Amino acid sequence: MQKSISFYTIILACFLTFAVFSSYSNEESNSSNSPKAKSEEQGTDLPQVIRAIDLEGRSFDFAGEAFPMDNFDVRERLDRELLRNSYYHSNTIGNIKKAKRYFPVIEPILAKHGLPDDLKYLAVAESDLSNATSPAGAKGVWQFMKGTAGDYSLQVNSEVDERFHLEKATEAACRFLKKYRERFGSWTLAAAAYNMGASRLSKEMAVQRSESYFDLNLNSETSRYVFRIVAIKAIMSNPEDFGFYVGEELKYEVLPPSHLIEVNEPVSNWGDFAQKYGTTYRMLKVYNPWLRSTSLTNKAKKTYWIKVPKK
Repeated sequence: MQKSISFYTIILACFLTFAVFSSYSNEESNSSNSPKAKSEEQGTDLPQVIRAIDLEGRSFDFAGEAFPMDNFDVRERLDRELLRNSYYHSNTIGNIKKAKRYFPVIEPILAKHGLPDDLKYLAVAESDLSNATSPAGAKGVWQFMKGTAGDYSLQVNSEVDERFHLEKATEAACRFLKKYRERFGSWTLAAAAYNMGASRLSKEMAVQRSESYFDLNLNSETSRYVFRIVAIKAIMSNPEDFGFYVGEELKYEVLPPSHLIEVNEPVSNWGDFAQKYGTTYRMLKVYNPWLRSTSLTNKAKKTYWIKVPKK
């Protein structure tokens, strides 16, 4: 009897094991076509959809100058920059947010000088619309070197650095770019010169016997530069086409209204100045990032206009 019970127990255990295994196999089979299953099968930790960008039939231009999209080299170079900026999520979203604050300042100045609106995207490529400092020492939204800043009447010293003054730096950039456009005859070459320097560009054009940006074999950064600008333009002009959804309420607003205070004497402490006009040192620097010190000696009695938030 004991042997009989043991025999039936073994049979029952085998049956249950088979049933459990069959159920698991069916479940696994049924889920094999799910995104998770495919992801696991391919060894992917993040189940996401990443698509290439289809450039077929699309046209691109910079400042009204068409890209020769029938040239496979041009197509591939632009494709690479579109991919880089499309999948550089945090940076691209940040630029879309900041554009609402800074483009309304830049656009009217470009228009005043009769320059193409597309040049605002050059500022994005240069600095991500921030008061950045490059490893080479270029500073501000338009990334002026100290020497060039002086050539275009931007004051730079330990107390004041007008490369960080958006309006003045944009005025200087307009004059700079207009000069290069007159010299090289196209906006693509003017942008390339802005990036690598006019003398170096002229030398490369002479050696390579070419007058087209697209036909020049330049250093890696400048070879990418205009393509990067146009990729940024394409994405920021139509962000939803590239999967970026940033509601207007999430973008950074233009700074609240301010009024101008004339200063033509020394200021011993900008903190005291801020309190006098009902604001804080922090807000004074937010509105006037070109003030680089805690004080202003102003021995030359130069006139400065300081933005102070309205109460």
